[in-house]
Amino acid sequence: MTQTIALIAGPYLIVTAIGFLVSRGFYERMVLGNAKADPVLLNLSGAVHFVVGMVILVNHWQWNGLGAILVSLLGVAAVAKGASLIAVPELTLKTPKTVGPTLTMSAVGFALWGAALLWVAIAT
Repeated sequence: MTQTIALIAGPYLIVTAIGFLVSRGFYERMVLGNAKADPVLLNLSGAVHFVVGMVILVNHWQWNGLGAILVSLLGVAAVAKGASLIAVPELTLKTPKTVGPTLTMSAVGFALWGAALLWVAIAT
């Protein structure tokens, strides 16, 4: 299961990182516009994050080795993001905005995590 989830999530994270860099203006507008977003869309985003994270965790609660840890942490991160968007949306919207250098660092983080997951999927 580690390889399967890594093979799905790795490319997603890499493509997202590329999007952050290539379509920087779009993502900055999206993040800055979240405060004005329709509450239903924020709740839906929370639901998607939560469900995806739970699907990962229900099928992959493994902590034995770097690959398994990376996959399980992805599930934990998705559940945490989804839960915060559902339970405390106003607080979540007050967090620092991912723009400028922070967006660049997010792109680097996504690319590294995605590359690591691809390595797990292909090399193991």
